[in-house]
Amino acid sequence: MIAREEAKMSITVKSRLHHRILIIGGGTAGLTVAAQLHRRGEPDVAVLEPSPNHYYQPAWTLVGAGVYSAAATARPQEPLIPTGVKWIQDYAEAIDPESQSVATRNGLEIGYDFLVVAAGIQLDWHKIEGLEETLGKNGVSSNYRFDLAPKTWEFLRGFKGGVALFTAPSTPIKCGGAPQKIMYLAADYARRRGIAKETQVIFGSAGTTIFGVPEVKAVLDKVVQRYNITTRFHHELVAVDPRRKEATFEFTPNHPLVKSNPSASRPRVVIPFDFLHVVPPQSAPDFIKQSPLADPSTPLGWVQVDKHTLQHTRYANVFSLGDASSAPTSKTGAAIRKQAPVLVENLLQVMRGQDPQARYDGYTSCPLVTAYGKMFLAEFLYDNVWHPTLPVINTQKERYDMWLLKKHGLPLMYWNLMLKGRV
Repeated sequence: MIAREEAKMSITVKSRLHHRILIIGGGTAGLTVAAQLHRRGEPDVAVLEPSPNHYYQPAWTLVGAGVYSAAATARPQEPLIPTGVKWIQDYAEAIDPESQSVATRNGLEIGYDFLVVAAGIQLDWHKIEGLEETLGKNGVSSNYRFDLAPKTWEFLRGFKGGVALFTAPSTPIKCGGAPQKIMYLAADYARRRGIAKETQVIFGSAGTTIFGVPEVKAVLDKVVQRYNITTRFHHELVAVDPRRKEATFEFTPNHPLVKSNPSASRPRVVIPFDFLHVVPPQSAPDFIKQSPLADPSTPLGWVQVDKHTLQHTRYANVFSLGDASSAPTSKTGAAIRKQAPVLVENLLQVMRGQDPQARYDGYTSCPLVTAYGKMFLAEFLYDNVWHPTLPVINTQKERYDMWLLKKHGLPLMYWNLMLKGRV
């Protein structure tokens, strides 16, 4: 509570605005909701978003593999804001759901009648010792940042054998399959260059398995075997030493050795590397963590919503979707595509004084690239229930047409349909 009060006091209010519907975030979730609300005739909608550019982040894996242009993933934000929707180019700093207002970095106080929190996810690079100062250098990169994805390709292209190390944290992350996709592409790249025998690919993951959906795991187990990848589950990356080119992992609470002696300090192991791709731990943005909207059951700070209606569990005029919400599903654009119409319908019902009736079933999908020219589509619902939706096509098989969908079809759908509220 003290931290929240201090945060409020540090913001000087210079001017006040008010909007019927305020959307925090102009990423995939925020713009999709804004476009659908505009199409439903809502006259007073504002989007609070600081970035002058909008990024198609799913293509950053392909950028890191050298088959997609980084520039093609970025577009100016302004033309993507629906006509009639106001763009407030500023950072959210504090949310007060009692007074129904949001304070911004530049001193605005924005009142709202209804709030949609679509603020995305925070990359917590600082939680890995030694990482921030070596990103983009010493063979260390990550496809989770626009400026670093081209570095991944630079290091991969210069890789001549040795240890290629890939990591995944214990926290939920945007696109749960991304840590693996670049790993499979790197292994295939080594095969194509004829250095597979001189290459050891290691997956250091804080998870317990390659994928939580059994039908997906069955496919990926074969991919891992095909590339002779060494998997180190229950391993959380905690430090990087760029001078020695060593990565330090700590065993997670689920590791068998930790389970057998939970009172002891967690063991650590050091893995040398020649190339390292890091996926940082992630959480809700700090201003959400520090607000009453945060889920008190986790320090990660997700906006606490009903997982089916996407309405806040304590504030009826607040909704959330996408990466910032507590909905227990994989944080992907495909999830947002299904969440957005549910949220919009329920928001409009609440605005009319009705109870929300639309239901989100947890659908998400992950286009899993397993080689240059190969991909299969993992689709599932809440509780990791396998749920393929494409007729005729066997999406549980690695396919070239799915690769074309990933590289060409999905970006076209994203820019021309999804962000315009048409799907």
